[in-house]
Amino acid sequence: MAGRMLIEPDLKFIKDVGIVGGEDVKKCYQCATCSVVCPISPDNKPFPRKEMIATSWGLKDKVLKSADPWLCHNCGDCSTRCPRQAKPADVLAAIRTQAIVEYSRPRWLAEAVNDPKKLPILTAIPVFLFLVVGTLTGLLNFRPDLSGGIAHYKFFSTWLVDMHFVPAAIFAVAVFALGLKRFVADIHQNALEEGKTDKQTVEVAGFLQALVRVIPTILKHNKFSECTENKERAVAHLLTFFSFVGLFIVTSVVFVVLYSSYLLPTGPLHGPWSQLNPIKWLANLSGIALIVGTTMMIRARLNKPDQKSAYKDWFLVYLAFALGVTGMGAQLTRIAGWAEVSFAVYFLHLIAIWFLIAYLPFTKLAHLVYRTVAMAYAEYAGRKFTP
Repeated sequence: MAGRMLIEPDLKFIKDVGIVGGEDVKKCYQCATCSVVCPISPDNKPFPRKEMIATSWGLKDKVLKSADPWLCHNCGDCSTRCPRQAKPADVLAAIRTQAIVEYSRPRWLAEAVNDPKKLPILTAIPVFLFLVVGTLTGLLNFRPDLSGGIAHYKFFSTWLVDMHFVPAAIFAVAVFALGLKRFVADIHQNALEEGKTDKQTVEVAGFLQALVRVIPTILKHNKFSECTENKERAVAHLLTFFSFVGLFIVTSVVFVVLYSSYLLPTGPLHGPWSQLNPIKWLANLSGIALIVGTTMMIRARLNKPDQKSAYKDWFLVYLAFALGVTGMGAQLTRIAGWAEVSFAVYFLHLIAIWFLIAYLPFTKLAHLVYRTVAMAYAEYAGRKFTP
């Protein structure tokens, strides 16, 4: 006689998944069409059928403590071919949102970032910090000297920028580190229980080797290219992804050059940099790519009304779009000689950057970290997630 298993459904988890876009999970009648048509699902314990079943039963730990929801790239093939319109892609996206909340600390902040009612408060935080700290320190000058031309650092001191951005970056790294420690332990335990791996422990060297193997797949967006329903998303994601890479390089170079220049007899090398400088080229190209990429994402979502776009989706794509527009706008208005407008746009740009850095571990953009780790683990466990 088969053994019995006591299942204790988490009804709140089912409700929370529905709130963030997975409300159609109960339509699933477990036909497995989604797992069959998915072009990137591993042969060993394929997704998303098992996630649909576990979610509809309220098995929170079974779903959130698994790497598989992160292996999904939300291409939509499964949702398009689902005979019951249960929209498995949207359900897995909702699961990932809940996983981010689960592994993030402080939890209340993660919940606030995914609540549209909290957006005004979250926006007010950097505005308040910039204005109060800038006024108290004298590093925010509303009447800068423009005799030598328009320069944003004369309005909003570089020191003031880094006083806010460096702690925000350290905070984001710490949140990710704590979350990933639990995440890796949980997905490994889940893999052992479900027979996805025979490795008893996660060996650091082996995991890092697997990470190296999946990096080319991530950089080339190979998994997006395997999808059929939303194959055009690969271009938009590539543009956006590499724009962030380019802007990170630019920021790092400017940071190092600026603070190294304090040791020079001539003093610090503040901007603006010449348009002929290669770093400036990279910055401009990255800014344009960010605007174009996010515009394509917005248009694609508007053209796919049958595919769910929750608040978490619009929040991220519009934030990225705002970063690109305010960044390029601050530069163009500076070149045009519109000082007041340029300073105002630059202030908005700084708010958007702080928003991105400080809230990064709690937004959908955290998938860059969690999905990378999940793909590396799948490769390490022998599930063949690279070409």
